[in-house]
Amino acid sequence: MPPVEELFANMRIALVAGEASGDMLGVGLIRSLKKRYPDATFEGIGGPLMQSEGMESFVPMERLSVMGLVEVLGRLFELLKVRSDLIKRWKKNPPDVFIGIDAPDFNLTLEQKLHEAGIRTAHYVSPSVWAWRQKRVLKIEKAVDLMLTLLPFEARFYENHKVPVRFVGHHLADKIPFETPVAPAREILGLELDKQTVCLMPGSRGSEVSRLGRLFLDTAKVMLAEKPELTFIIPAASVERRDQINQILDEYPHQLPVTVVLGQSQTCMAAADVILLASGTATLEAMLMKRPMVVSYKLSPITYWVMKRMITQEFISLPNLLAGREVVPELLQHDAQPNKLAQALLQRLEDNQTVHQLQETFQFIHRQLKRNADEEAAEGISLLLESKL
Repeated sequence: MPPVEELFANMRIALVAGEASGDMLGVGLIRSLKKRYPDATFEGIGGPLMQSEGMESFVPMERLSVMGLVEVLGRLFELLKVRSDLIKRWKKNPPDVFIGIDAPDFNLTLEQKLHEAGIRTAHYVSPSVWAWRQKRVLKIEKAVDLMLTLLPFEARFYENHKVPVRFVGHHLADKIPFETPVAPAREILGLELDKQTVCLMPGSRGSEVSRLGRLFLDTAKVMLAEKPELTFIIPAASVERRDQINQILDEYPHQLPVTVVLGQSQTCMAAADVILLASGTATLEAMLMKRPMVVSYKLSPITYWVMKRMITQEFISLPNLLAGREVVPELLQHDAQPNKLAQALLQRLEDNQTVHQLQETFQFIHRQLKRNADEEAAEGISLLLESKL
């Protein structure tokens, strides 16, 4: 048998990422795979970061970045054609491995078809199969040779279902330092160093800001009635979200001490004494920055009724899921009221002992997640490739 170096000299690695977060994961994975296989080529669908590492993207990545049922239905035929074309292309000229990065609705079917054709497949970033629609694991079992998970409890789920899995850690835990002091962030944002600061994060989508923006600002009003010296910051994910938040602020007859910042969400979190935020990845970022938080979310009554019956987990926020217990309050749907949110936030501003214990818990979880995810994921793909020699 030729040396391993010769076997992998002209390796082709196929990847599909569907949105910006996948592009960030993909570029790190490509860089780490290049260290192992310097002559490998990369193809599929990726964003500007992945393309900057030499990947050939057959379709602009934004064509896959579709959110919401109506939007998906409007682009369904296009998405099905893109997937069909990829299947035909790679069945005719198989790559050495296919890696689907997140985008499970698109990638899992693609992975299954390629897997059935004898192509090795991996999926990077587990869908929330452990939380709802658990029967999807049966499809995943037939679709992938390897699941790469960001979180340890996800890996345990797949181990229990006999799906090959590797826990690689979270790239945010690699990037965010163990200590994130308040003062430098406040200087960057032009905030007073000695004023208690509350960061409000009603979400990055317009629909989320519509549902939560007034609720979060009403919560700020309640807090100011008890602590008039407080100051507030809101990071806006885009110019559109900034304008939307400012428009809501204009509805308040008495000006609130709120600074709206374009972007810089991590800087805003670092500057805060406590954070009120919508459930999502931002809760993980806040945890990695060791900031106390209160998590809130509201859905339409029908959507909430359906989701409540499908979700099998006790908690929805990542800090609680990772801790295996409630370490941050989750005030959802009917409990998402200004008075309740304000009291939970004020309690965390005043209870130093609870905050110190919380920070110790967050520090422990941070160390669990900091595993050099790019290298761990590349190592998993290498073992998959070399086990099939």
